[in-house]
Amino acid sequence: MDQVAMAEAQLIEAAATGNVGAFSQLVREYRGRVLRTAFGIVGSTEEAEDVAQEVFVKVWNNLPRYRAQGTVASWLYRITVNAALDALRRKQDEVPLDDWQGDSSELPEEAALRSDRGERVRRALDSLPPGARSALILREYEQLSYKEIAEVLQIPIGTVMSRLNYARKVLKERLA
Repeated sequence: MDQVAMAEAQLIEAAATGNVGAFSQLVREYRGRVLRTAFGIVGSTEEAEDVAQEVFVKVWNNLPRYRAQGTVASWLYRITVNAALDALRRKQDEVPLDDWQGDSSELPEEAALRSDRGERVRRALDSLPPGARSALILREYEQLSYKEIAEVLQIPIGTVMSRLNYARKVLKERLA
């Protein structure tokens, strides 16, 4: 086990015993990744924040039962993807609000999406089925390997490749 993995294991162990400082450090370390992934799936800053909060509440509640079957990051991505997909299901019947009006603290992804091209990409991403969108976000935004995506989504690598191929094909058609 390398030093990073050992440090993560100690952090998880401390947080699992109720050490709030260790949990805060875990949140600081992974919050950006959780927000980016959630934003990529739900497409809204406010909803991504809600998903991130839900993710970290779930993590806190499940830390005592955490068993290292892969990396902490994979575990968090899996929880994030599931929470974001749940959020999408809940909002299916809602009417979309006006575009987010950002401020100077907005994430780089949000600034890009505010541009004309970014909006086209966002609409194209939103049109993808949730499984294909999740795989694409994890690959392109989070730079996960196919193996890591398969682990996070709990699907075979062949399915990951199929979903990515489909997502790229649809995006290419819609953005052409």
